[in-house]
Amino acid sequence: MRRLVLTALLVIASSAAAQVTLPTLRLPQLPPVMLPDLPASVPLDIEKSAAALAGETDPRRLRELRALRIRELLRRHRDVLEADPHGAPVVRGEVLALSPSATMLEAAAAAGFTVLREQSLGDLGARLVVLRVPGKTARALARLKALDPAGIYDFNHVYTDSGVALAAGTGAVLPAAPGGAPRADGGERSATRIGLIDSGVDVTHEVFNGITIQQHGCGIAVPAEHGTAVASLMVGRASAFHGAAPGSALYAADVFCGRPTGGAVDAVAEAFGWLAREHVPVINVSLVGPPNTMLAVIVQDVLSRGYLIVAAVGNDGPAAPPLYPAAWPGVIGVTAVDARQRVLVEAGRGPQVKFAAPGADMAAARPQQAYVLVRGTSFASPIVAGLLALELEAPDGAAAQRAVAALAARALHPGAPGLDPVYGYGLVGAELRQQPALARVRPD
Repeated sequence: MRRLVLTALLVIASSAAAQVTLPTLRLPQLPPVMLPDLPASVPLDIEKSAAALAGETDPRRLRELRALRIRELLRRHRDVLEADPHGAPVVRGEVLALSPSATMLEAAAAAGFTVLREQSLGDLGARLVVLRVPGKTARALARLKALDPAGIYDFNHVYTDSGVALAAGTGAVLPAAPGGAPRADGGERSATRIGLIDSGVDVTHEVFNGITIQQHGCGIAVPAEHGTAVASLMVGRASAFHGAAPGSALYAADVFCGRPTGGAVDAVAEAFGWLAREHVPVINVSLVGPPNTMLAVIVQDVLSRGYLIVAAVGNDGPAAPPLYPAAWPGVIGVTAVDARQRVLVEAGRGPQVKFAAPGADMAAARPQQAYVLVRGTSFASPIVAGLLALELEAPDGAAAQRAVAALAARALHPGAPGLDPVYGYGLVGAELRQQPALARVRPD
């Protein structure tokens, strides 16, 4: 608890730039992320918009895709979602409190707040409380902060994925690697363990045959396209497909569960708590969103315990503000390149970029024994996470530093020497691009 309080004070007070070394207790001020205003006439066909923007060069247009998705998300689920003052999606009528005192909860109750649920964050030594607000969410949050200026409170922001499936494939069923029938909680044991915070994984897909997969987060499994694709690029293996750490044990936290409020901070925070309790040393997060004080404190605490967090930098374009969690100090932000080893035009740029990896012109697994062409930084991040997991057997700060340094030492340098804002330390995993022919593209 004392560790979290100290970290929280640093979150609020520090204005330091993002750091390269791991781990660190310094956090930057959390700037607002403004979403662009979109005319009502903009079409909301997200898949077609993704394809149209694939060759786009106008930075303003590049930010439109995620903004379109967010606007559509808010429109479809206005009963449970709303926008914060900067346009980012939040769970309607909810705010978060990190380890509030009993006295503070009594004061909040007197002001009309109601405790909806509480959850322990396990080994992180913290407690997350979700409060139902009286009246408008933004106004209620401001009132809560006024009641307890030293406390840690924020919106329950909703984080979204950072990549798209450009073309669905029928997917030939390929002979799987030896290992027997798919197992959700068993199979071959692997010394390499890797964590995933994403949507659900279709563990029955052939690329997961014989792989130990521990699932967490939903009452029942809810396989999804994004989580399945990302997981396959980390640990998948079949006769014509293998991820960066094929056959490794996967600890997959589903923070979406098929719900419109999926990807909310309380679910992401709980997933970090679970992975810390399981001592999974490398955690991939192919999700992006605005700065959130609550999540920043939790991420920094996880890093300070020797874990590596790898995250996609996002696809809002080179001129866009940084996205989180990739932009928090100590997180390994990953950008994506195409088959010609050129950075994707829509990929974010800045000091948050630490590595580049394949993220386009390649296939990934899709639910129901299919494969799909993918594009985005979402699909580069798991490659870097898998490579780092091969070098880190347990959470250990010094070992994590060495793993990152070793990966940087063998990176290719398509950009400027050293750490640059486009490719980071350089390109890794170029040989891991999955053959696009796996995804049989249906004609339009």
